[in-house]
Amino acid sequence: MPYDLKELAAISGMPGLHRLLRPAHHGVLVESLAERPVRTLAPAKNKVSLLSEISIYTEDPDVTVPLTEVFERIHQQHGPTLPVSAKSGESELSSFLAEIIPDYDRERVYQSDIKKLVTWYSLVSQHRPYQEAQEAASEPESALTNPEAPATAEPTADEPLSTGGIISELDPEPTPTGDPEVTQTGAKKSRKEAE
Repeated sequence: MPYDLKELAAISGMPGLHRLLRPAHHGVLVESLAERPVRTLAPAKNKVSLLSEISIYTEDPDVTVPLTEVFERIHQQHGPTLPVSAKSGESELSSFLAEIIPDYDRERVYQSDIKKLVTWYSLVSQHRPYQEAQEAASEPESALTNPEAPATAEPTADEPLSTGGIISELDPEPTPTGDPEVTQTGAKKSRKEAE
């Protein structure tokens, strides 16, 4: 997920987007997503809509597109700047969303929803870093990802042991009681015995 939307929310009665910080006695402590963030208390009576839980309706009533995926599609096609704004005309906004989600439901997704989407994307792209997906080439290859890689040999006696290693003969005998508190030199004294 390139944009992390988990802690971002739209709050009724409060303009813009906010980052949720922590619950408070009479609401939620939030920080505005702005050039100069301001912390404030969102009252409990205000509706908090987490961006990570918002989806766009499609023509298939059983399928919705999560906002995180919509943001990813927008970023792939347009980058951080959009060709439209919340003040663009209805036809421009509709064609913009149709470019991103060709099968979006034109009856259930209103112009006000598209304006919110454009505004939210602009805010998030300005104030949150886009995280590039890690490429598989940057990860070291293993025998699981590369079948041509040689199989790992068993460790030698001087190598540290792993769960697949061989226990050397020099290792001490296990304690007879199986109690981890007992060492080779005898039982540990409890705090009461030591005093």
